[in-house]
Amino acid sequence: MKRFYLVTMMALACMAASASHVWDNMEPMKLEVPEMKPELVQVIHQPLDYDLMKDAPEPEPKMDFDFFKQKTNPDVKPYKVMDDLTFVGIPVFAAGWAIKGDKAMFRVNDENNRHKNTQLLTDFKTGIDDYTQYFGPALTLGLKLGGYEGRSDWPRFLASAAMSYGIMAGLVNGIKYTAKEMRPDGSTANSWPSGHTATSFVGATILHKEYGLTRSPWFSVAGYGVATATGVMRVLNNRHWVSDVLSGAGIGIMSTELAYALSDVIFKEKGLLRNDLEGNPDNPSFFAISMGLGLGGKDIDFTVDDLRDKELFDMAGITQQFEGDDENGVDIKFRAATVVDAEGAYFFNKYVGVGGRLRVRAMSAKTFGQFADIADENKNADFELLNGFYQDMGMPDFMNQSKAGGDFVTDMYGLVVSDHLTEFTPSAGLYFNIPLSSRFAIGTKFLVGRSIMQELEIDGHAEGNVKNINYRMTIENGEITEGTASYPFSTGEKYSTDWDYLTLGAKNATSLGTGISLTYRYKSNFSWKVFLDYDMSKKKYTMTYNPLAYMRAGLTPTAYEVMPLIYYDGNQSYAPLLDSVVFEKTKRMNYFTLGASFAINF
Repeated sequence: MKRFYLVTMMALACMAASASHVWDNMEPMKLEVPEMKPELVQVIHQPLDYDLMKDAPEPEPKMDFDFFKQKTNPDVKPYKVMDDLTFVGIPVFAAGWAIKGDKAMFRVNDENNRHKNTQLLTDFKTGIDDYTQYFGPALTLGLKLGGYEGRSDWPRFLASAAMSYGIMAGLVNGIKYTAKEMRPDGSTANSWPSGHTATSFVGATILHKEYGLTRSPWFSVAGYGVATATGVMRVLNNRHWVSDVLSGAGIGIMSTELAYALSDVIFKEKGLLRNDLEGNPDNPSFFAISMGLGLGGKDIDFTVDDLRDKELFDMAGITQQFEGDDENGVDIKFRAATVVDAEGAYFFNKYVGVGGRLRVRAMSAKTFGQFADIADENKNADFELLNGFYQDMGMPDFMNQSKAGGDFVTDMYGLVVSDHLTEFTPSAGLYFNIPLSSRFAIGTKFLVGRSIMQELEIDGHAEGNVKNINYRMTIENGEITEGTASYPFSTGEKYSTDWDYLTLGAKNATSLGTGISLTYRYKSNFSWKVFLDYDMSKKKYTMTYNPLAYMRAGLTPTAYEVMPLIYYDGNQSYAPLLDSVVFEKTKRMNYFTLGASFAINF
């Protein structure tokens, strides 16, 4: 140990002596300042690309229940009142108001006709829309409780959300109970505007502002996508007209934008946690969801010449019932369609790109012509011709209930299974963009696709007493020379049957489309669009009308086989009455769609 101590002390002494020698021989330091000349250089602005921020360190989220604690993160830009006001809700609301008078006229699905003042009931029913209206706020609250920071702290967020729903509720209820618009199902006079849709779009806009603008645009796509689906389901559930849904969506967007603008005034820079994302403002590539109003192609008119077996029906002498009566003829007229799109395009530069669109068009029938006469109060209408030939034979009315052992038909009504033609059209093609300024651009496109149609359908229901007919005939040289039939008599059995009373559909066809749009990019990666599209397709429509199908269930097999023979004189046969009446028509349909899109830009 002593040896180690002595060696260490000697080493330190040597180092001190060496250092003293070096210090004695050092010259004073001279500081030379380089000559600096002013020079102009170009600074290139590089926008922040949020995709490049994925690898940036992110604080681990922690549960956040500080509902009343004010918190403001540094370096967050405060909002000005007009920063986030797009005013897009105003034209959407106005579009709903403009088409408010275009209502469908349908017969009620109610055998007791309790709702004579209404005209439409469908069998489509789902309760999902009662829950999807809360998708936006549920997801936003879940993210905030999980500590995933969005735009605002708790006090600012709660104030903005409360004002959003408060403004929306005041506008919706004030209009509802002033306009007193009857719902399609006739339940209450508070249809316009749709409260479910307004609620859903408030939640979607809150999610968009809190997380879509600051975290990922896909939060906005999810919110507005579910809100759009909610509005469509309100129409399919027969609770609202298309006009109600459009106006409700407009109110939801307007209310939330106004509420957040008020929060910007009240809180100023306090309570802000994140800045808006920055994308590439020069790239027009996009993904969009749209809702629009379909115009054009609003009727399909069938004539006698469109009958598949015209000669056969001429023999029955019944083609005249399909001629010359516009009100009760075979025309099926449609009202303005509901159109929903998912669309996207990738642009190679500012001007040219490729993309595709999935369009769903639901076109509801306004009138079914004479085919709606299946209601209970008109259940005898289809028997007129049958009654005619029985009376010609000197027999009493076929429908007489006192001599036939009970009514042949005791109840009959129609069920509108699908009151609309739904068209699914996937398409792809070229997209073009013409920039007008840093925020505005005009776009157009040329698309080719395939139109797939889901048919319109009315089902019939009938019940009553099963009948039999005794028939005797004389045949000479292979020909019937004499025939006698008894009056239909009851077998003591009951029948109940459902069948396809009327169906209307079309074969798949090629679709061509174009259109023009005006884009307003209110953020670097978010846009609103208004558009007018034109689509054309040539389709072969088939309508099958089967009014007497219940007779197969209501007559015994023998009576059913005898029916076509009861009145036949070699020139006229009533056999076609027991079969389906089929019309076929090829028609070119021209559709125009006026709508609005919410788009994210990449």
